[in-house]
Amino acid sequence: MSADMWPAGLAEVDEPEFSGLAERHRRELHVHCYRMLGSFEDAEDTVQETFLRAWRRRETFEGRSTFRAWLYRIATNACLDLLAKRRPEPATGGEVPWLQPYPDRLLDEVPAGGADEPEAATVARETIELAYLVAVQHLAPRTRAALILRDVLGWPAKDVAELLGDSVNSVNSALQRARAGMREHLPAERQDWTGGEEDAGTRELVRRFTDASVATDIDGLAALLRDDVRCSMPPTPGLQVGRDAVVKDWVEDGFEGMAGLRGVRTSVNRQPAVAFYLWHEREGAYLPLTIDVLRVSGGAITEIVTFHGDRFPRLGLPERLPADGTE
Repeated sequence: MSADMWPAGLAEVDEPEFSGLAERHRRELHVHCYRMLGSFEDAEDTVQETFLRAWRRRETFEGRSTFRAWLYRIATNACLDLLAKRRPEPATGGEVPWLQPYPDRLLDEVPAGGADEPEAATVARETIELAYLVAVQHLAPRTRAALILRDVLGWPAKDVAELLGDSVNSVNSALQRARAGMREHLPAERQDWTGGEEDAGTRELVRRFTDASVATDIDGLAALLRDDVRCSMPPTPGLQVGRDAVVKDWVEDGFEGMAGLRGVRTSVNRQPAVAFYLWHEREGAYLPLTIDVLRVSGGAITEIVTFHGDRFPRLGLPERLPADGTE
């Protein structure tokens, strides 16, 4: 029997059975916490805290909502508590230093369903891409929660108001502010930032980007960038906007003189990505360097978010590549 059908709540459920019920929702709760927090690792900690709180408060589940919705309430409050302690202020200036990537292989663990299924909304492409994650991190925490619960998860305003301890009017007002704030940070047109299913043109563009990067061909890379391209490398401060600024940064960092690169195609946050490895003679292998996550619009690269090589294990990428080219 599922928790949603439990006739007398969960007070009499033993811990193994409770854990089994909760574990079914682990991945989608992790994605929810990740969207709230922007950090893969903080999301993991918060899901663990959610399950601990849920077990300790199991007698409060009375069946007025679904077990899934009850867990989301606890998870959202756990996120708000963490944000109050660790990040009392939202992101500013278009940068999110704590941003971390989310591997597609883990997003695929959320149960597949129709477009109107609640689980499908959890990993909808347009709300898991990095552009959305960056924009939502610029909202105040409670405003962020209202936006995610209403616009991503489709909760009624009265349920959001109950969770946040606000009136429905307050929630609707917060939602209006959130949507306005999102418009300030998202690309102007929806189709510019929701990449849609990857097509042959995108795959070819990523191949050319990979080849030009391995060859450290800055002119070749520049030809693939849109004029207003954005480039960042969290947690390192600095946001470059525009092709000239991005190319200038590459030149100043000595990218042209780098030799011994290899690129491995992958995908994170439902976006194409390339993991780069650098040859280390002493190790006799290629070791993780960086991963570039690309946003592609209109046949050009419009954003590059680069993460450090320490993210490779989380992304399921090899820890090294041998000299013979096999993985």
